[in-house]
Amino acid sequence: MRAQFVLSEIGVGLRRNLTMTFAVIVSVALSLALFGGSLLMSDQVNTMKGYWYDKVNVSIFLCNKSDAESDPNCAKGAVTKEQKDQILTDLQKMSVVDNVTTESQDQAYKHYKEQFGDSPLASSLTPDQMQESYRIKLKDPEKYQVMATAFNGRDGVQSVQDQKGILDNLFGLLNGMNWAARAIMALMLVVALMLIVNTVRVSAFSRRRETGIMRLVGASGFYIQAPFIMEAAVAGLIGGGVACAFLVIARYFIIDHGLALSEKLNLINFIGWDAVLTKLPLILATSLLMPALAAFFALRKYLKV
Repeated sequence: MRAQFVLSEIGVGLRRNLTMTFAVIVSVALSLALFGGSLLMSDQVNTMKGYWYDKVNVSIFLCNKSDAESDPNCAKGAVTKEQKDQILTDLQKMSVVDNVTTESQDQAYKHYKEQFGDSPLASSLTPDQMQESYRIKLKDPEKYQVMATAFNGRDGVQSVQDQKGILDNLFGLLNGMNWAARAIMALMLVVALMLIVNTVRVSAFSRRRETGIMRLVGASGFYIQAPFIMEAAVAGLIGGGVACAFLVIARYFIIDHGLALSEKLNLINFIGWDAVLTKLPLILATSLLMPALAAFFALRKYLKV
């Protein structure tokens, strides 16, 4: 097979169906950009989980005098020194505990004033109304239930709170958005495949005389199909290149420059360039193989070769 013939046929096919070729490129670019974006979103969520779950604490809040009057969990009165010592001793014995930090009422009051000093409630609070607490760093953040079982309902304990629950709601929302992007991506891929099949069939129909002559002179099926398959592959590859460029530009302007989220949101550990660059070969390979395979199966039925 002469390469010059195949290349010339590819050029002819792309020019003849310029509008449909452009539609294929756009649909492939959008669907693969969403595909790459969903993969990067998964990496970002996993990175954030690893970063934040390593920092979350379990907090054991102790009863104060105010709680003894209003909270059923503190019906037996404010926590005593013996109860505090016993809770601390039990915490230090637990294998799931990494370290324990004590926050006094004065420290809790200071932290509250720092965070909510502008609140109208802040001016009416006094240190003795704040709760003492133990902030526990777990070796495995998933072991919160062990802490809840051990300390919920104990004398002197008002509540056991897990910061991981707050993060789970956030990550649940991010995962939901990611699955929505994947659903849109799947729809766009179906549209792209339908456009590829129709484009190939239109191209084959417009050159039916040439293909008929090639069959009569004994040309092989692959020889006849190759230009059409490569047309679809080239259009898909262009779309894949556009998708890769979009991801690189989005990473550059959204995280590093432009919006510069990496500077404005210091609390978020953003994925690096390595995560983006490792996805590009997969996107390019998909953009090449998907149209080629779609064209191959469409032509087998249409050309009957």
